[in-house]
Amino acid sequence: MAQIHLILGGARSGKSRFAEQCATGLLEQGQVKQLYYVATAKAQDSEMQSRIFAHQANRDRRWQLIEESWHIDKLIREANEQALLLVDCLTLWLSHGLCEQGKAAAIDKKAQLLSALENTKATVILVSNEVGHGIVPLGELSRDFVDESGWLHQDIARLADRVDFVIAGLPQCLKGENV
Repeated sequence: MAQIHLILGGARSGKSRFAEQCATGLLEQGQVKQLYYVATAKAQDSEMQSRIFAHQANRDRRWQLIEESWHIDKLIREANEQALLLVDCLTLWLSHGLCEQGKAAAIDKKAQLLSALENTKATVILVSNEVGHGIVPLGELSRDFVDESGWLHQDIARLADRVDFVIAGLPQCLKGENV
């Protein structure tokens, strides 16, 4: 049975580790058969390459890696009921959309993502940075990013079976049953 799980948190909050634990737990319980790690980051500089390598080094061999910075809706739509897709992270995906595709394309792609989530047969865990706890940014692109990420999180939270907020490595269940 398809499930949507949204995991939010700040930078270095432990949200990715928690997402991986949730996913491997579902695999070990027999609820899913295949684990796919959908990485949205692009290794455009040495610091980001180091971050990506660290993430990869910490994952066990049960994961199949898919690097996809933009067309995650297609992956979600095509995944079968035995698959679990862990998408890490939506804020990098949104940044790519706003900066490289343009605001109109990002809004259109968000609608495609929401449609794919509504119709998926797979279990999907989505990881994203909560960026709305600060002040309103000065620049237009930064304001657009904060606005669009907030609206994206709200829309996915409405669809999700479970929503967690992770802070200091501690998950707080906001919606759904506590694990």
